[in-house]
Amino acid sequence: MLDHPLPELDDWVLYFSGRELPVLRHTKRQIETARENMDRVSGKDIAHIVLQDPLMAVRVLAYIQPLTGKRLHHDVTTIAGAVMMLGIEPFFKHFEDLSTIEDTLKTCPPQALLGTLQVIRRAQQASHYAHEWAMWRVDVNVEEVTLAALLHDLSEILLYCFAPTLALHIRQLQQNDAQLRSVQAQEQVLGLRLLDIQTALCKAWNLPELLLKLIDDEHAEHPRVRNVVLAVNLARHLAHGWKDTALPDDLKAIAQLLNLSEEALGERLGLAQPAPEPPPDTPAP
Repeated sequence: MLDHPLPELDDWVLYFSGRELPVLRHTKRQIETARENMDRVSGKDIAHIVLQDPLMAVRVLAYIQPLTGKRLHHDVTTIAGAVMMLGIEPFFKHFEDLSTIEDTLKTCPPQALLGTLQVIRRAQQASHYAHEWAMWRVDVNVEEVTLAALLHDLSEILLYCFAPTLALHIRQLQQNDAQLRSVQAQEQVLGLRLLDIQTALCKAWNLPELLLKLIDDEHAEHPRVRNVVLAVNLARHLAHGWKDTALPDDLKAIAQLLNLSEEALGERLGLAQPAPEPPPDTPAP
């Protein structure tokens, strides 16, 4: 495990690229079960499994990209498309012996695994929000938006998996100073932003240009990118509870994106806060 920052961006790309990306233990078990029932499993079933796990998703995308130039004139930008191109049996053959996040971090302090799972859970929640909103907006390709939200914080997950000491240091800085922005904490510890590492990795792994754009907050003026950004922000802020001061702005921006009132948004997505309980001395109605 890496316990010190690397000097250059290229060093980070080489470091992460030289490691097998582990997947959730639950993902490995689901794929093994699906393999045992291969005759009854569809590409949609496989895509559903993969889309719950950011590192499994990026493994599938990275594997399929070199093959697309030989067979297609366009990028494969969805997991469903990747599985369809590979075929079900070749998919199971290639992803037969997967390492797991839990095994990768078993010798690290428990906070490393907990932090990794928390970021993945946040990514899962963001992809859920992005999917729901893309459906509501009748997006041209809902899975592209869903996948982009799932992969938006990929570099943070990689840092927890392969340099957990640094990831936990960044988290501790922010816990000590609620006003410290994520980017500032990253630059203090790593000397660069996680976004810089992620962009360079995605290019090195030949991930689709469209997905690179969808996970780049600098393109947030585009409605599809804004869908992703707002989903990621909401998942991140809700992880802190309803007291997070950024939530009112999040909900206002989401309501504008979906052309809904904030009340209707809360009802539709189940985001409304629970009603406060009455004080103990308040008589029952």
